[in-house]
Amino acid sequence: MAENRRVVVTGMGVVCPLGVGVEQVWRRLIESRSGISAIQSFDTADLPAKIAGQVPQGTRADGRLDIGEWIPVKDQKKMDRFIHLGLVAASEAIEDSGWAPEGEQERCDTGVMIGSGIGGLKSIYDASIQVHEGRARRLSPFFIPSALINLVSGHVSIKYGLKGPNHSAVTACATGVHAIGDAARLIMLGDAEVMVAGGAEAAVCELGIAGFCASRALSTAYNDEPGKASRPWDRDRDGFVMGEGAAVLVLEEYEHARKRGAKIYAEVSGYGLSGDAHHITAPAEGHDGAVRAMQAAFRNGRVDPADVQYVNAHGTSTPLGDDLELEAVERTFGSAAEGLAMSSTKSATGHLLGAAGAVEAVFSILAVRDGVAPPTLNLDNPSRESVIDRVPHTAQERPIRMALSNSFGFGGTNASIIFRAAA
Repeated sequence: MAENRRVVVTGMGVVCPLGVGVEQVWRRLIESRSGISAIQSFDTADLPAKIAGQVPQGTRADGRLDIGEWIPVKDQKKMDRFIHLGLVAASEAIEDSGWAPEGEQERCDTGVMIGSGIGGLKSIYDASIQVHEGRARRLSPFFIPSALINLVSGHVSIKYGLKGPNHSAVTACATGVHAIGDAARLIMLGDAEVMVAGGAEAAVCELGIAGFCASRALSTAYNDEPGKASRPWDRDRDGFVMGEGAAVLVLEEYEHARKRGAKIYAEVSGYGLSGDAHHITAPAEGHDGAVRAMQAAFRNGRVDPADVQYVNAHGTSTPLGDDLELEAVERTFGSAAEGLAMSSTKSATGHLLGAAGAVEAVFSILAVRDGVAPPTLNLDNPSRESVIDRVPHTAQERPIRMALSNSFGFGGTNASIIFRAAA
């Protein structure tokens, strides 16, 4: 690996249950707002879970989503909603970065890596019903490409003429971090100068909610109080809340960014991966896989745990996972855990599955930029005490030079990434 090739973040875009647009979403997050509400887009009468984190509809000027402002109507029908959301986030990130490759070489030096945990679930569900009802010959010719996970990267590549690496990560709920970390490594290795990287997900549909209900993973106790349902580390948590959205970063080789006078948000300063080799959905006791992912990120970035002031936890609001992650962070940080700030922003957005790590990367970078640790909503009665400050209820202003973000996924896949303030 070319160790002298540093990677920085020069653009960001986000669409999530708190809205559309990085600054609007960030403001709502640190104001302790919740983006979780009752599901209105389909009938939930037969489903135990009736709430989700859904992207609010409206205009871009209001920090909400009107997909017609971003994608022409004739093209919308060729894509599943997860592609819509990924394109919105990528468009904002690229616009924010100011990077517009002009020559052939610049286009070949710019790549895309946007992943998804599930992909076009709604399109697959609708098409299967159509086939079952005897209407197979009326399937759209765009059905298959509308559902394929790598087609977010494909559409972004085509829209902007980006001819570098065209790739996609698919690692369940760790997808967003893996996409960003792997894209950063492509730049470090010299395979690209710029990468557009992140995650997108839109699994809030009948099949998605029913599937997670069947596995008893979703919260069902707060259907009448949606904003209270996602409550990481709280003793009354009863499962996660499904969310939808996307986030994308523009990653750039440091000298490339500096020479063009780009705005630099932060530097990617460490990235670690691991596997549990234990169970398809549950981490092992002690969450050793999480520990090894964080340790790998520290080694990769030559970072000491004492250098990190904030952790954005995976923290999904599940009875088993939350306390195991807390234990893992305590073990990894050792004496540096005392006074460390760690919050779960899923308390405000719900769990965006394959997009979660990318959205939380944006929040981690903004925590570094603004010196603000975002809050953990609904942490009324911690199920376990800790020396770590889990930032209950309200955001905290504090010096944050470096932040670590965790994402863990089904199959025992773990990823940790570290961002530091731009030097």
